[in-house]
Amino acid sequence: MMDKTMDKEIKIALVEDDENLRFLVGERLQSEGYKVLEADNGDDAEAMILEQQPNIVLLDWMLPGKPGADVCSSIREKGFDQLVIMMTAKAQDVDKIAAYNFGVSDYITKPFNMDVLVALIDNKIKFSLNSDKSESYKFANMEHHPNMHLLIRDGKKIELTILENRILLYFLKNKNKVINREELMMEVWGYNADVNTRTLDMHIVRLRKKIENNPDSPQYLQTVRGIGYKFVYE
Repeated sequence: MMDKTMDKEIKIALVEDDENLRFLVGERLQSEGYKVLEADNGDDAEAMILEQQPNIVLLDWMLPGKPGADVCSSIREKGFDQLVIMMTAKAQDVDKIAAYNFGVSDYITKPFNMDVLVALIDNKIKFSLNSDKSESYKFANMEHHPNMHLLIRDGKKIELTILENRILLYFLKNKNKVINREELMMEVWGYNADVNTRTLDMHIVRLRKKIENNPDSPQYLQTVRGIGYKFVYE
């Protein structure tokens, strides 16, 4: 368990309309030393998040009033740049989260094990406390802001999906190094992920469309035949 006796209280906004689940999650997070703020609908959640500026938002996908995706888009547009973890009840919603660009940092599917949720949050908090919130990576005419899932290219904002964001960040941390497909899949999807290389390649193609001048003849995200990829820049 991490040490939460820090100068600054760590606030988690818990947005969930199921009263029992909200109670259980809230109790557990408080027992772990977090300050928990609660809301049971999208509109109240948005107002609370913008006013209180929590460190992490745990946001339910299906909410009365404004759905989770809309709450997330809206707070991102208004400059909220902290972590947003989406709680989804159905596995197929994960595909939507991966496909749509509304600024979710991560997701957890229900029903989840409380220990897994706490470990995920502890991990995120540790990472965000140790990394500069405004962490950014510059290459060519672009700038990557991983916390906001954002790529700025020639001054224009391009949003990245969760998976594109993870892939690009891993490449930027390992530039000019050959990364094999298995390593990349493990990094992006994790141990138990049932993904194949075709899925990975599809995400690479999408990412190339966002960063390359000519995606068919990539300058940065290059294919290394039979092995994987290499991100090339000075």
